[in-house]
Amino acid sequence: MPELLLPGNIISMDARAADRLTACGNGDAALLYLWLLRHGGQLDSAKARKGLKWDGQRLEDASAALVNLGLSDGKAEEAAPIPAPEGPPDYTAADITREIEDATSTFPGLVNEVQRRLGKVLSTADLKSLYTLYDYLALPAEVICLLVSWCVEEFERKYGAGQKPRMSQVLKEGFVWKRLGVDTAQAADAHLKRKSLYRTREGEILQLLGQKPRPLVEKEKKKVAAWTDMGFPDEVLRLAYEKTVYKKQQMDWDYMNGILTGWHKKNLHTLAEIEAGDRPARTTQQAAPAGSKPAMQDHPAAPSDVDRRVREDLERMRAFLRQEKERDKEE
Repeated sequence: MPELLLPGNIISMDARAADRLTACGNGDAALLYLWLLRHGGQLDSAKARKGLKWDGQRLEDASAALVNLGLSDGKAEEAAPIPAPEGPPDYTAADITREIEDATSTFPGLVNEVQRRLGKVLSTADLKSLYTLYDYLALPAEVICLLVSWCVEEFERKYGAGQKPRMSQVLKEGFVWKRLGVDTAQAADAHLKRKSLYRTREGEILQLLGQKPRPLVEKEKKKVAAWTDMGFPDEVLRLAYEKTVYKKQQMDWDYMNGILTGWHKKNLHTLAEIEAGDRPARTTQQAAPAGSKPAMQDHPAAPSDVDRRVREDLERMRAFLRQEKERDKEE
């Protein structure tokens, strides 16, 4: 096994390490090795992802390449999970200043971009909120930019053009994203596409229910998102609405949601499935009304069989009448 060339505490590179990196032609491996040189040779996955602006898979591939080259032992020091009850640190102005003055940090560029998107200079409290997203939640800078843009769009949609959210509101939404696992650019893109679909469906469903366009309250938004994820087409939503109004004499979101949830649990999602699934089960023998004659068979004869039997009965009757006429003549 070749000798491991682990980076030490000085910012320099062993000639043999440089030769191996240039020979393999793997740019990500070279970048990760430089990051290790800068950070004393210890791989902290969370800090490396943030510093290099990579997702977990890219970091894993680069680390594996270094192991194959004998330039790393592949051991990573994973950051401890964020303790939810304790909350984020109480960052000071000195903490923010130190990060902004760090030439290797992406935070200064992030501050400029967020200020541009919010249209204002961030206060000390705003910077602490932004740094909480960046440091405590360890969201990449591009994810934070997408988060800010989404919050701006939502705020303007609710309150009018030019209205901007506060950084405290952006921070609150950032905690939601972190809890949902939206911590990479790819995950953020997928999350925003889903949110955009929900937003479109909110307007479409209001129109379907005959209601005027308006921003939905959070409770209504959750129901629309659930119905969308369940995969109900418009005609089924309309049917559930009509059943709701027939029963409650008005729109009742909870009642309508109960109808749709019940169909979903039965795996009924189309009109045909619902009509078949909601039809009362037929028994092979049902009690007959008083005074009626019992049925001769469980299943009625097909129309062709009935016609045939009628014809046969008529023929027998005609034959009987002919016989009676012949007998009368003989007498």
